[in-house]
Order: sequence, then structure tokens, then C-alpha cells
Amino acid sequence: MDSTKINTGPQDFKDIIRQKKTVKPPAYPWQDFALKIIEELNIPPYKRNSVFKVCKENSKQFVEKCLNDTKELCQTGECWKYFFKLANKNQRTNF
Repeated sequence: MDSTKINTGPQDFKDIIRQKKTVKPPAYPWQDFALKIIEELNIPPYKRNSVFKVCKENSKQFVEKCLNDTKELCQTGECWKYFFKLANKNQRTNF
């Protein structure tokens, strides 16, 4: 007597609709850009909000420059730390 059940998938169209998950698109372009940065630099979950803040408060050109400099200059280690270091340093000199 085997107590395991075989998963046969959805049996009805209602089951398919019920299981469908909708992904909410970003409301602003900077949010999409922040998600791209999070993915590229493997930013840990506890620093995600900081990326959104950098992208919201600065121009896209500035953030792109920080991202490109990070990719170019930081070949090993935790690149996300270098990204925040550049963003913070450049943010102070831009004012």
C-alpha cells in the first residue's frame, strides 16, 4: 500500500486560472532599472531598498555610469559594495 499520490496536473480550466500567478510590472522606469542592477550585481536582499533609493534619487545616466564603472573596475569580490561606494562618492560631488 503506497500512500503517494501522482500529480496529474490541473484537471479543469478553473484550476489553470486559479494557479496562474500575475507579475505586477514596475510602475516607474527607475524601478525596472533597479531590478536589472540587483540581478546583475547579485545584490543581497537586505540591500535591495538601497538600490531603489539610488535609482529614484539620481538620474539614469549617473546610475548607469556607476554600474558601468563597477563592472569595469571590480572584477572579484562583492561588486555591489563597490557600486554603493561609487554612488555615494559621486552623489556628494554632484551637488
